[in-house]
Parts: sequence; C-alpha cells; structure tokens
Amino acid sequence: MTVWTPTDDGFADLTSHDTFARGAPHNTFARLRRDDPVHWTEWDGGEGFWSITRHADITEMNRNFAVFSSARGIRMEDQTYEEYLARRTFQETDPPEHMMTRIKVAKAFSKPVIAKFEEDIRTLCDEILDTALQHGEFDATKLIARQLPMRMLGRILGLPDEDLPWLVEKGDALIANTDPDFTDHVLDRMTTDEFRMMPFNSPAGAELYTYAKDLMARKEAAGDTSGVLHLILQPGKDGSVITEEEFRNFFCLLVAAGNDTTRYSIAAGIQAMCHQPELLGQMQEGGAIWDTAPDEIIRWTTPATYFRRTVTRDFEAHGKTMREGDKVLFWFASANRDEEAFDDPFRVNLFRSPNKHLSFGQSGPHVCLGMWLARLEVRVLFQELCKRIKSVEPAGEHKFLRSNFVGGIKELPVRVKLQ
Repeated sequence: MTVWTPTDDGFADLTSHDTFARGAPHNTFARLRRDDPVHWTEWDGGEGFWSITRHADITEMNRNFAVFSSARGIRMEDQTYEEYLARRTFQETDPPEHMMTRIKVAKAFSKPVIAKFEEDIRTLCDEILDTALQHGEFDATKLIARQLPMRMLGRILGLPDEDLPWLVEKGDALIANTDPDFTDHVLDRMTTDEFRMMPFNSPAGAELYTYAKDLMARKEAAGDTSGVLHLILQPGKDGSVITEEEFRNFFCLLVAAGNDTTRYSIAAGIQAMCHQPELLGQMQEGGAIWDTAPDEIIRWTTPATYFRRTVTRDFEAHGKTMREGDKVLFWFASANRDEEAFDDPFRVNLFRSPNKHLSFGQSGPHVCLGMWLARLEVRVLFQELCKRIKSVEPAGEHKFLRSNFVGGIKELPVRVKLQ
C-alpha cells in the first residue's frame, strides 16, 4: 500500500499554487527527471525560470554557490533590488556574508544546545497527545502537528505562552501567503504592493516586526536573558552584532519556518501511519528505528518544495545553457522522490539508511539551521504517540496547503483507537 498517489497528468503547471493544493505533482516531476532534467518553465506572473528536478543535479548545483546565488531571492517571484534588501534574511545571502551572519545564530541551534530541550519536548508531547487523543476522531494537523512546534518555539525563544497562538497565526499568514485559509492578502489574487518591503510581501511581516522590537525592549528592561534570542543578539568573536533589520527579518523567519516545517512533517508522518499500518508496529518495537525514522518522515514530507537561485554566469548542464541572470529552481520535492537516489521512493521506509534527502538543503552552505530541532521534535512526538494508540486511520479527506513553496497537509482528519 502506498501512502498517497499523485493524480497530475504529467504536465502540471509548476507556477500554479492551485496545482499544489492537490499535492505535489509527482507525475510531472518524474517526467521531467526522465526527459528534461533542466527544463525551461514559462511563467505568466513574471520572468520564466529553469526547473532542476534530479537529486544528483540539485546536490551538485547547490554546492556551487559561486554560480547559483541566493543573493537575489529564494522564491519564484520577481523583486527589485530595493525589495530584496528590505526583506532578506541570511537565507538570501551567499558566503562569506552568509557565514558571518550564520555564525552569530548557529550556536543557539546547535545539536548540543537543542538536545537540552528533549525533556521539555517530551513534556509538551504528553500534554498535547493527552488532549488530542481523548477526542478519538479529530484533525491531527490542528490538534497535534500545529501544537508542538508552536509551543516549543515559545520555550526556545523565551516568549510568553499567551502570545504563541497570535504569533503562529501571523507566521502562517507570512509563509502561507498564497492560501486564503491563512491570509486575507493572497499573493497571487490581489495587489500587495504596499507591503513589498515586508518579508514575503505580507502585512503580517510588519506586525511581526513591531512585536519583535517591543519584545526585546521588554526583555532588556527586565534583564530577561531566557531563550535563544538573547544569544543571537550577543557580539560575535569579531565584535560585530546583528543589526536591527537583520534581527527583525530573522525573527520573522523563525516564527514562520520554525513552525511550518515541523508541523507539516508531523502531519505527513501521521498520514503515512494511516496508510502504512506496519509503521505503527515498527515504531512500537523501538530501538534503532529512532536513528532513521525522523529523516525518513522529513524526506517524505519535503516541507520546502523548492528554493530558487540566480545564475551569476553562463552555465551548461544536460545540453542546456543557463544564462547569467536566469532564475533556477531546485525542486527538492522532486529530488526526494528520485528513483535514482531512493529505492521505492513512494513508500515510507523508517529504516532507510543512508537517507540523502534534501529537505534540509544539506549539500550547500544553506543547510537548515533548525534541522536538529526538527529531528528531535519529530522523534519525540512519534515515540510518545506510538505508546498510546492501537491504530490510526483516515476519517475523511486530507487537504494540502495551496502553495508551490511550502508543502504540507493543512487538514488531516483521523480516527484513533487507544491502547
């Protein structure tokens, strides 16, 4: 049994958010990997771009930041240089600038620092699952997957619990700005020019900017050094400090990406359990599976569907020439289903090893800052979930996010039987 079967006709419009509202168009990605791995994609909404779909090509090109630059934006949408400067985080920079900023924040998300939160995560999982599972039938995205990263974000950043629902609502509006279930300012359905200097061209960015500034003022006045935000603001070895604009953009990134990626990984993992019943039994046996299961769940999910780069000089691949200034999209969703890289890629194999998935952008300098936190949250959540249930099955149709940038199940009705 497979978890989910793509239904696209093999020629889906990759520029359309509506395409991805039915799930990633994996039949189209499979055709491109086979027949046209460096494919020119026309786009009515802006400049066209090259679609890179094979795992090996993306791995190689992602390392080559001198040619494939992040410093002109990471999304499909076009933007002016002025807009880029106002919105950018360290994701939208290249080395050495990228590393200078990354060093300032990396310690706060290092494996040893994140490992100290395992007990907190397990306690939160206990509380969340005790509440959700008493319903028997419920939306697993809403009552489980959304809850853990939201509440954990508060612990790590040192934020008041009462602020968390509002922050996650704004984070959803920011990163899921193409889905009318999450924002009133749908990017491709209305003019959002007045917010063009805000992250993701969204008014939620302005609200998060204000919140971040007020938060740090309050924490400074109270002498509060809790959470990683305090670490981020400390001077680096060279004495440099993160600027106010860098901090505000970074805060927006944390709120949005820190919630969505883990949320949708948890939701997709529960969806997989619904359709591959053996996964629950494998989890319940425990042992070495917990060394490999989190990465397989995250591979299966691929929360970041693609990242864009811009070619700095002409580059040839597979007989095609990408010209200086051309946009290039690395389709991680395709790479993580590449038959040449993964055996039986449409089946969830919790023992898969090695697992060279690209969900964290591992082959380049932009490897995900939060990967240790994501792995830990996913592992602990499923460790606690499998202890409590005899079975989990669908209780209705799941719904995907309307976004070609973030891949996720926004509604997942399930039915559970408890131990």
